[in-house]
Amino acid sequence: MDSIIFDLDGTIWDPIDTVLSAWNSVIRKSNLINSELTRKDFEGTMGLQMNDISRKLFPDLANTEREKLINDCCEIEQSIIAINGGVLFPNVEYVLKELSQKYKLYIVSNCQDGYIEAFYKSHRLDKYFIDFENPGRTGLSKGENINLVIERNSLSKPVYVGDTQGDLEAARFAKIPFIYAEYGFGQVSQYDMKIKNFEELLGVF
Repeated sequence: MDSIIFDLDGTIWDPIDTVLSAWNSVIRKSNLINSELTRKDFEGTMGLQMNDISRKLFPDLANTEREKLINDCCEIEQSIIAINGGVLFPNVEYVLKELSQKYKLYIVSNCQDGYIEAFYKSHRLDKYFIDFENPGRTGLSKGENINLVIERNSLSKPVYVGDTQGDLEAARFAKIPFIYAEYGFGQVSQYDMKIKNFEELLGVF
Protein backbone atom coordinates (compact mmCIF):
# COMPACT_ATOMS: atom_id res chain seq x y z
CA MET A 1 0.00 0.00 0.00
CA ASP A 2 1.34 3.41 -0.95
CA SER A 3 -1.56 5.78 -0.20
CA ILE A 4 -4.81 6.37 1.69
CA ILE A 5 -7.81 8.14 0.16
CA PHE A 6 -10.34 9.43 2.69
CA ASP A 7 -13.98 10.29 2.58
CA LEU A 8 -14.61 13.47 4.61
CA ASP A 9 -18.03 13.68 6.32
CA GLY A 10 -18.48 10.89 8.84
CA THR A 11 -14.90 9.74 8.38
CA ILE A 12 -12.67 12.66 9.36
CA TRP A 13 -15.23 14.99 10.92
CA ASP A 14 -18.88 15.65 11.80
CA PRO A 15 -19.94 18.93 10.14
CA ILE A 16 -23.69 18.51 10.56
CA ASP A 17 -24.38 21.09 13.29
CA THR A 18 -22.47 23.77 11.40
CA VAL A 19 -24.12 22.91 8.10
CA LEU A 20 -27.54 22.75 9.76
CA SER A 21 -27.11 26.22 11.22
CA ALA A 22 -26.06 27.62 7.85
CA TRP A 23 -28.89 26.02 5.86
CA ASN A 24 -31.57 26.96 8.37
CA SER A 25 -30.41 30.58 8.29
CA VAL A 26 -31.26 30.56 4.58
CA ILE A 27 -34.51 28.62 5.01
CA ARG A 28 -35.77 31.11 7.61
CA LYS A 29 -35.53 33.86 4.99
CA SER A 30 -37.22 31.80 2.29
CA ASN A 31 -40.94 31.61 1.61
CA LEU A 32 -40.53 28.24 -0.13
CA ILE A 33 -39.98 26.09 2.98
CA ASN A 34 -42.26 26.06 6.01
CA SER A 35 -40.06 24.21 8.50
CA GLU A 36 -36.39 24.12 9.36
CA LEU A 37 -34.22 21.07 8.81
CA THR A 38 -33.11 18.79 11.64
CA ARG A 39 -29.92 16.89 12.33
CA LYS A 40 -31.77 13.66 11.50
CA ASP A 41 -32.62 15.10 8.07
CA PHE A 42 -28.95 15.64 7.33
CA GLU A 43 -27.81 12.31 8.72
CA GLY A 44 -30.03 10.66 6.13
CA THR A 45 -28.19 12.40 3.29
CA MET A 46 -24.61 11.53 4.19
CA GLY A 47 -22.68 10.13 1.24
CA LEU A 48 -25.06 11.47 -1.41
CA GLN A 49 -24.17 13.97 -4.11
CA MET A 50 -25.65 17.45 -3.82
CA ASN A 51 -28.38 16.90 -6.45
CA ASP A 52 -29.60 13.83 -4.59
CA ILE A 53 -29.42 15.65 -1.25
CA SER A 54 -31.51 18.52 -2.57
CA ARG A 55 -34.19 16.20 -3.96
CA LYS A 56 -34.34 14.27 -0.69
CA LEU A 57 -34.56 17.35 1.54
CA PHE A 58 -36.81 19.47 -0.70
CA PRO A 59 -38.88 17.02 -2.78
CA ASP A 60 -41.83 19.38 -3.26
CA LEU A 61 -39.90 22.22 -4.89
CA ALA A 62 -39.61 22.76 -8.61
CA ASN A 63 -36.15 22.14 -10.02
CA THR A 64 -35.36 25.83 -10.48
CA GLU A 65 -36.54 26.69 -6.95
CA ARG A 66 -34.58 23.79 -5.48
CA GLU A 67 -31.42 24.72 -7.37
CA LYS A 68 -31.51 28.33 -6.20
CA LEU A 69 -32.20 27.36 -2.59
CA ILE A 70 -29.37 24.81 -2.57
CA ASN A 71 -26.93 27.28 -4.13
CA ASP A 72 -27.81 29.87 -1.48
CA CYS A 73 -27.44 27.27 1.29
CA CYS A 74 -24.08 26.06 0.01
CA GLU A 75 -22.72 29.58 -0.34
CA ILE A 76 -23.55 30.42 3.28
CA GLU A 77 -22.45 26.98 4.44
CA GLN A 78 -18.95 27.31 3.04
CA SER A 79 -18.41 30.75 4.51
CA ILE A 80 -19.49 29.54 7.95
CA ILE A 81 -17.50 26.30 7.76
CA ALA A 82 -14.38 28.23 6.80
CA ILE A 83 -14.72 30.20 10.05
CA ASN A 84 -16.30 27.77 12.51
CA GLY A 85 -15.35 24.39 11.08
CA GLY A 86 -17.01 21.21 12.29
CA VAL A 87 -16.26 18.60 14.92
CA LEU A 88 -13.13 16.59 14.15
CA PHE A 89 -13.27 13.01 15.34
CA PRO A 90 -10.91 12.30 18.27
CA ASN A 91 -7.17 12.44 17.52
CA VAL A 92 -7.65 13.16 13.81
CA GLU A 93 -4.73 15.53 13.43
CA TYR A 94 -2.35 13.30 15.39
CA VAL A 95 -3.29 10.30 13.24
CA LEU A 96 -3.01 12.24 9.98
CA LYS A 97 0.40 13.56 11.00
CA GLU A 98 1.64 10.05 11.77
CA LEU A 99 0.17 8.51 8.61
CA SER A 100 1.48 11.29 6.36
CA GLN A 101 5.04 10.38 7.33
CA LYS A 102 4.63 6.96 5.69
CA TYR A 103 1.81 7.30 3.16
CA LYS A 104 0.43 9.79 0.66
CA LEU A 105 -2.96 11.07 1.85
CA TYR A 106 -5.89 12.27 -0.26
CA ILE A 107 -9.58 13.22 0.09
CA VAL A 108 -12.41 12.27 -2.29
CA SER A 109 -15.81 13.45 -1.08
CA ASN A 110 -19.29 13.80 -2.61
CA CYS A 111 -19.40 17.52 -1.88
CA GLN A 112 -19.74 20.78 -3.73
CA ASP A 113 -16.80 22.74 -5.07
CA GLY A 114 -15.18 24.77 -2.29
CA TYR A 115 -16.29 22.53 0.59
CA ILE A 116 -12.98 20.73 1.07
CA GLU A 117 -11.16 24.05 0.83
CA ALA A 118 -13.41 25.41 3.62
CA PHE A 119 -12.58 22.33 5.70
CA TYR A 120 -8.88 22.96 5.12
CA LYS A 121 -9.19 26.62 6.04
CA SER A 122 -11.07 26.01 9.29
CA HIS A 123 -8.92 23.19 10.64
CA ARG A 124 -5.61 23.78 8.82
CA LEU A 125 -5.19 20.15 7.90
CA ASP A 126 -4.31 20.69 4.23
CA LYS A 127 -0.62 20.20 5.03
CA TYR A 128 -1.27 16.46 5.45
CA PHE A 129 -3.00 15.95 2.09
CA ILE A 130 -1.49 15.94 -1.36
CA ASP A 131 -4.64 16.20 -3.50
CA PHE A 132 -8.44 16.06 -3.34
CA GLU A 133 -11.43 15.75 -5.62
CA ASN A 134 -15.21 16.10 -5.60
CA PRO A 135 -18.16 16.04 -8.04
CA GLY A 136 -18.66 19.78 -7.60
CA ARG A 137 -15.46 20.26 -9.60
CA THR A 138 -15.62 17.32 -11.98
CA GLY A 139 -19.26 16.29 -12.31
CA LEU A 140 -18.11 12.69 -11.84
CA SER A 141 -19.21 9.97 -9.44
CA LYS A 142 -17.18 9.23 -6.32
CA GLY A 143 -15.73 6.10 -7.88
CA GLU A 144 -14.68 8.05 -10.96
CA ASN A 145 -13.15 10.76 -8.79
CA ILE A 146 -11.18 8.14 -6.85
CA ASN A 147 -9.84 6.87 -10.17
CA LEU A 148 -9.02 10.42 -11.20
CA VAL A 149 -6.94 10.95 -8.05
CA ILE A 150 -5.24 7.57 -8.56
CA GLU A 151 -4.34 8.38 -12.15
CA ARG A 152 -3.35 12.00 -11.49
CA ASN A 153 -0.98 11.00 -8.70
CA SER A 154 0.26 7.72 -10.20
CA LEU A 155 -0.85 5.67 -7.18
CA SER A 156 -0.21 1.95 -7.34
CA LYS A 157 -1.73 0.52 -4.13
CA PRO A 158 -4.26 2.91 -2.58
CA VAL A 159 -7.05 2.12 -0.11
CA TYR A 160 -10.26 4.05 0.54
CA VAL A 161 -11.59 4.89 4.01
CA GLY A 162 -15.27 5.80 4.30
CA ASP A 163 -18.46 5.28 6.28
CA THR A 164 -21.34 4.72 3.84
CA GLN A 165 -22.58 2.18 1.32
CA GLY A 166 -21.81 4.74 -1.36
CA ASP A 167 -18.19 4.78 -0.20
CA LEU A 168 -18.05 0.99 -0.45
CA GLU A 169 -19.50 1.07 -3.96
CA ALA A 170 -17.05 3.78 -5.00
CA ALA A 171 -14.09 1.76 -3.73
CA ARG A 172 -15.38 -1.34 -5.52
CA PHE A 173 -15.81 0.70 -8.72
CA ALA A 174 -12.18 1.83 -8.42
CA LYS A 175 -11.13 -1.74 -7.60
CA ILE A 176 -9.32 -0.79 -4.39
CA PRO A 177 -9.70 -2.07 -0.79
CA PHE A 178 -12.35 -0.45 1.41
CA ILE A 179 -11.89 0.31 5.10
CA TYR A 180 -15.20 0.93 6.87
CA ALA A 181 -15.30 3.74 9.43
CA GLU A 182 -17.89 2.12 11.69
CA TYR A 183 -18.16 5.23 13.91
CA GLY A 184 -19.51 7.33 11.02
CA PHE A 185 -23.00 8.01 9.67
CA GLY A 186 -23.73 4.98 7.51
CA GLN A 187 -24.06 1.22 7.36
CA VAL A 188 -22.35 -0.92 4.74
CA SER A 189 -22.99 -4.39 3.39
CA GLN A 190 -19.36 -5.48 3.29
CA TYR A 191 -15.81 -4.22 3.79
CA ASP A 192 -12.22 -5.38 3.65
CA MET A 193 -11.42 -4.01 7.08
CA LYS A 194 -13.21 -1.92 9.68
CA ILE A 195 -12.21 0.61 12.32
CA LYS A 196 -14.16 1.60 15.42
CA ASN A 197 -12.42 4.97 15.73
CA PHE A 198 -10.06 7.07 13.63
CA GLU A 199 -7.02 6.24 15.74
CA GLU A 200 -7.35 2.55 14.87
CA LEU A 201 -5.92 3.45 11.46
CA LEU A 202 -2.50 3.54 13.09
CA GLY A 203 -2.88 -0.13 13.93
CA VAL A 204 -4.20 -1.00 10.47
CA PHE A 205 -1.22 0.59 8.75
